[in-house]
Amino acid sequence: MAEGSATGPLVEPGLWIERIGSRTFPTGLPALFLDRDGTINVDTSYPSDPADIVLRPEMLPVIRTANVVGLPAIIVSNQSGIARGYFGWPDFAAVNGRVLQLLKVEKCQIDLVLACGYHSSGTGILAVGDHPTRKPNPGMLLRARDLLDLDLGRSIIVGDKADDMEAGRRAGLRDGWHVGSRSNRKSGDAAFVTHKLITGNDHRRLCDLIAGLGRA
Repeated sequence: MAEGSATGPLVEPGLWIERIGSRTFPTGLPALFLDRDGTINVDTSYPSDPADIVLRPEMLPVIRTANVVGLPAIIVSNQSGIARGYFGWPDFAAVNGRVLQLLKVEKCQIDLVLACGYHSSGTGILAVGDHPTRKPNPGMLLRARDLLDLDLGRSIIVGDKADDMEAGRRAGLRDGWHVGSRSNRKSGDAAFVTHKLITGNDHRRLCDLIAGLGRA
């Protein structure tokens, strides 16, 4: 079920919010926020064909750990290809369904999907610059917080772009894990820390952190 189930997952022209599965959560939990393309699956540049989707195996234990300890796993994805007219929401739904299907085979569950289709280079009503729900703005994370009554101060985000990390910082998250980064960075104006995520040891540290958040 999606927020606003009477209208389906597309809650406004450029914002998709879809509840996946039937898991329920106590209030006040932290969450694992995940970018999709380039983080969960290999980024093929504006993916619009489900047949092209390949999961990144390094992320499977990360999602599985969140599932095991009872933390929500939430996708927050910029989809400027929709604004640019490269593909439509039905194509997004098909690709995202394939991602979720492949994850399910690997015993990984996503609980909520948010996607922003607004972009300054778009056309029509999707041509919006600096939309509140487009990362690096925190709008998608804040909507997820309101839907699931999350504790963002103990939540983390994993992504492959600086915009993912900045969205986490602006939302007040605990820290971020930057796929492919080779160094750790502390924000100059907040406690938010960006951790590198490239080696197997990095991924094990992330799994240990998630497990700890689930026990806290």
